[in-house]
Amino acid sequence: MARVKRGVTTRAKHKRLLKSAKGYYGRRKNTIRIARQAVEKAGQYAYRDRKVKKRNFRALWIQRINAAVRAEGMTYGTFMHALKVGGMDLDRKVLADIAMHEPEAFKGIVEQAKKAVA
Repeated sequence: MARVKRGVTTRAKHKRLLKSAKGYYGRRKNTIRIARQAVEKAGQYAYRDRKVKKRNFRALWIQRINAAVRAEGMTYGTFMHALKVGGMDLDRKVLADIAMHEPEAFKGIVEQAKKAVA
């Protein structure tokens, strides 16, 4: 049986790895062993930060809603409770967007929430 030479496969793997490491600093972009470590670590960070991104956006939406609601004389917690009691099913992303771009509509939502609690 003929001997298998794996140069083509190895070169393709290395090429794919170095393509992933493109733009890295120093030997991380052109040395196979170091590039492999860098790409693997970058993948770990990317996986972790896809989850963290969701947390960060939720926190941002809550801050925006809180700022807009406090201008109307309520707190975030009481406002969210009032929405639930009033049966208004708006998520935080939508509420934050309305608070930022349509303040008059948001004032209407706050007024409805106040009526629901009172």
